[in-house]
Amino acid sequence: MEEVRLSNIISALSYALDVTEGQPAGHAARSCAIGMKVAAVAGVPEEDLSSLYYALLLKDAGCSANASRLSSLFNADDQAAKAAMKRVDWSRSGTLALYTWRSIEPGGSPLAKVRRMRAITQEDEVTRESIGMRCERGAEIARMLELPEPTQDAIRALDEHWDGSGHPLGLRGEAIPLLGRILCLAQSVEVFARTMGARGAYGMAIKRRGRWFDPALVDALLGFRDDAAFWGPLEDPRAIPPVAGWEPRDRVLHADDDQLDRVAEAFARVIDAKSPYTASHSAGVATYAQAIAAAMGMDAVQQRDLRRAGMLHDIGKLAISSRILDKPGKLTDEEYAAMKEHTRFTLQILERVRCFRHLAGIAASHHERLDGSGYHRGLAAFDLPRPARILAVADVFDALTADRPYRAAMPVDEALSIVRKDAGRALCPAAVAGLEASLAGEPGFTATLADTLGDHEGLRPPVRRPA
Repeated sequence: MEEVRLSNIISALSYALDVTEGQPAGHAARSCAIGMKVAAVAGVPEEDLSSLYYALLLKDAGCSANASRLSSLFNADDQAAKAAMKRVDWSRSGTLALYTWRSIEPGGSPLAKVRRMRAITQEDEVTRESIGMRCERGAEIARMLELPEPTQDAIRALDEHWDGSGHPLGLRGEAIPLLGRILCLAQSVEVFARTMGARGAYGMAIKRRGRWFDPALVDALLGFRDDAAFWGPLEDPRAIPPVAGWEPRDRVLHADDDQLDRVAEAFARVIDAKSPYTASHSAGVATYAQAIAAAMGMDAVQQRDLRRAGMLHDIGKLAISSRILDKPGKLTDEEYAAMKEHTRFTLQILERVRCFRHLAGIAASHHERLDGSGYHRGLAAFDLPRPARILAVADVFDALTADRPYRAAMPVDEALSIVRKDAGRALCPAAVAGLEASLAGEPGFTATLADTLGDHEGLRPPVRRPA
């Protein structure tokens, strides 16, 4: 394979993290530019710059881990609540209470809001828990990508504050890793520069100097306050600065095939953490798809591609509200229309990643059907290549045999019966036959499935296979 810069992959996939955080595309990239500029002015040692660079790009890697919790707690759209929190000085109890009041029960009555506020009895503990989940999962994703410990530590300390008022550990001053202090400053400055201009960002940074932010880093930020060429593009929410130029030239990281697998697996963790009902869905789909492909005689390269497509097929769900993903009852027409958009987002996100671009159409077609009844493009048999047909079968089967908010997991035999009924009309008969062959005749496959799903912390046990 051709040499691929890891930064190009991560920066492209960071768009998915941006939308999960309720931010416009480019939030991570702009934060990266700001953080690396601050580091340069502050004289951060050169040996730390690569770790900082990847921490800035992946700072929100844990953003899906608390999405369902936040949505349930606030009875609100998680992305809207997250976006609002980025503009709030939540370390002050009065400000946090006002933010909570405005964010909970959107459109609800004052009485509903009061009841919801009473349910949130320990605001500080709730905030600490939510941020802790996010930061720890983000550090775990960096570890999966085999990035250095300083990168992991920086992400873990993303929301710690200089005066000790941050979360999750309440670290103070220089006890907070330097790179984590830069992340905290850079992400806040990006939000305010984009929404209020550079002047508003500087005002915020000065106001929080010595409370949220390391005074020396704010001073470094002030050192380029008049750099109009730097700040001009960052004030435009549509502009996404190229971040490749900020990667230290002597420490450029490249991705081989094994690293690409790790990227796909890491982002599958991000995707599946969005909802408790999809805790191992991407891994399951990837494993079923690869097994079906093997049963159908596809070669090792095609199997690997299908596995990656399976890992990433639902990346568009990061753009969907947890209120919809976790809703226990039937979706309204409006909610269902929003849900169907996740395949469009999958296509848009993966098309941004050069090394995964050839998988974008396949991954985004997992809800397409042979008879043209699927979504989002309404493709039919003639338009669906074999990998897309395989992925559709793998997705349906894994979904049927897993718990969902509106029903319990189906037994394998019942799920297979449903899949068989759709063979030839909606689903590819050859792919269905490949699934049956994989389940019935390959003891190695069931062991592989158990290993794959069992490796995911806190996931449903792999009890869905026939004896």
